[in-house]
Amino acid sequence: MIDSVVNRVVREIVETAAKLAPADQRYGISRRARGREDTRNLRHADFVFVSYGKSGRTWLRVMLSRFFQLRFDLAEDCLLSFDNMHGMNRAIPKILFTHDNYIRDYTGSGARKTAFYDKATVLLVRHPGDVAVSQYFQWRHRMLPFKKELNAYPAHGSDISIFDFVMHQEAGLPRVVQFMNEWAEELPRVELLLLVRYEDMRADCRREFSRILTWMGQDPMQAEVDQSVEFASFDNLKAMEARKAFKAAGKRMAPGDKDDPDTYKVRRAKVGGYRDYFTDDEVAQIDSYIQANLRPLFGYEAADSQKAAS
Repeated sequence: MIDSVVNRVVREIVETAAKLAPADQRYGISRRARGREDTRNLRHADFVFVSYGKSGRTWLRVMLSRFFQLRFDLAEDCLLSFDNMHGMNRAIPKILFTHDNYIRDYTGSGARKTAFYDKATVLLVRHPGDVAVSQYFQWRHRMLPFKKELNAYPAHGSDISIFDFVMHQEAGLPRVVQFMNEWAEELPRVELLLLVRYEDMRADCRREFSRILTWMGQDPMQAEVDQSVEFASFDNLKAMEARKAFKAAGKRMAPGDKDDPDTYKVRRAKVGGYRDYFTDDEVAQIDSYIQANLRPLFGYEAADSQKAAS
């Protein structure tokens, strides 16, 4: 745990110093500093959960947190953050959650996932249309201006429609699809890998969560699975976020405006919900892009998204 704290402090010092660098250099410095922290934590992790942003990571993280809370009698407001729970009880594994967006900068590996080849890795995926729409609301209501520039998103305060954002080369579908295609290409090289789809978790959460825990070697009891799933239910997560139940998580688990549902970290959790925001022609363009560009490994063909929304 000391090492992870040192890694975080070093990253914060570098990012603070980077503010004095020329504008065209400071974001590269910050990305490398974040990549250094993630890469060093990855080396010591027992398990790593990889996902594109807004793919259901918070939901799964809360479920896992609750499972270990129940099994090892820990406080309900303790949220998994790499090795924090391992520091409370050595029987709890070190679990890294990453979007794999800074590691590639630091290692210089690009699309290759060499840092994950020998790591027990869960890849969590979600329909790209739903991911891109959720990213729009994250960008509009929750993302700090610094993070927008750091990740080449539209500038803070930009007047951009939700459709234009979703089709944006750096922020929308192209970026989501690129992430998924890179992982599809590298999956055979990751020795210990479990692929989890958000939609399958929504369809049968107890089955999928039990599958994840069993893969992790935890031998879960049904009561532990049931209570963890109930704890992380949509309604309970919204209520916990509204009252800022996970205080140690800071703004990551707090709404921007308690009275505006679009500012919540936990927003809708609807499968195929991206279709609600667009005209039929815009939906057709989104589905056509996915069908033409996304590798079929994940099962997100356009026809499937239509069935999910019906």
